[in-house]
Amino acid sequence: MIVKKLHESGLHSEHAYAAAFASVGLSFVSWLGSVKLEQQGYARADRWGIFIGEWAPTFFGLGLALSRYEERDVPEVLETPEASGTPA
Repeated sequence: MIVKKLHESGLHSEHAYAAAFASVGLSFVSWLGSVKLEQQGYARADRWGIFIGEWAPTFFGLGLALSRYEERDVPEVLETPEASGTPA
């Protein structure tokens, strides 16, 4: 039901996969930024990196669910005369 609503609102599996890959990069950037800009040390930077890094599996899972929904949603392709070998 949730996947159907997300798909109907325009979200596709490619969007979820892109968000997953972006969150991996954002996880590294947030860790690096926290180490360089804050004086809290590596412990806080690690927490930021792990927090954002947890998003990637969620987005990948959502992408898989949307992909399965999209495969089920695609109508069967009708056979064309060229594909069947019969003259047009």
